[in-house]
Amino acid sequence: MRSIISGLGAAGGALLLYSAFKEKKRVAASWTVPHVPVEEYHPKWDSNWDRRDPNSIVKPIKGKDGKFEVPEGDASSGKATAVRHILLIRHGQYNLSGKTDKERTLTDFGQQQATLTGKRLAELALPYSSLIRSTMTRAIETAALIGKHLDKDIPSESCPLLHEGAPIPPEPPVGHWRPEQHQFFEDGARIEAAFRKHFHRADPAQVRDSYDVLVCHANVIRYFVCRALQFPPEAWLRFSLQHGSITWLSVQPSGRVTLRALGDTGHMPPHLLTSS
Repeated sequence: MRSIISGLGAAGGALLLYSAFKEKKRVAASWTVPHVPVEEYHPKWDSNWDRRDPNSIVKPIKGKDGKFEVPEGDASSGKATAVRHILLIRHGQYNLSGKTDKERTLTDFGQQQATLTGKRLAELALPYSSLIRSTMTRAIETAALIGKHLDKDIPSESCPLLHEGAPIPPEPPVGHWRPEQHQFFEDGARIEAAFRKHFHRADPAQVRDSYDVLVCHANVIRYFVCRALQFPPEAWLRFSLQHGSITWLSVQPSGRVTLRALGDTGHMPPHLLTSS
């Protein structure tokens, strides 16, 4: 009898939640958060996050009723049609005892990790558009090893904005890692600039899907993931990334972003799985 009553209680709760959802279209359908309108605890998705929504780049005209409207057909001419795929690769394990960046070269493990990641990217056989690397030694070496397994004609370049750093004070804070506030102030602006440079929907002139490979660092990648998915950026330190891992994000023509893989290391044998 108790099981029947408890079952009815659960069903009743579900009915109440459904009823509340019908009354308020923006009610959080979850047992783990307060039953309040979604926008009260998290903002709705900003479809113009990259400031490239066609309606936002076309100058509106004043109609007969005095209201400003986008001329019919103008917005569609600026609409993207291709998908931008961004594959973020964390560098391989490196020499932590190095005092300078030049001394922080890849370890033997790091070289093996980078090689296996290069082979994995080759196996995926995607039409890679570019290979972009951070200017730090460990990222340069990782990109070089990856490049050996990709088409030699793929454009390659360095981006100093992808340099490792402290993007934003994490929440919750970590006791053993507390950079000075000025470091967040300096690094945060640079890493945010890197995000704005590399993450956006395709240009209307782009007719084919693109696949950009970015070889950089854990802090940078984690911050990018939070920003791209419009998660609170302070959450970037809540997840870990292994060396040589592949994180894959896709930006749709509409501006929607899909996380296809996060820190994938399925191409690594267990003894090569490292994160520090």
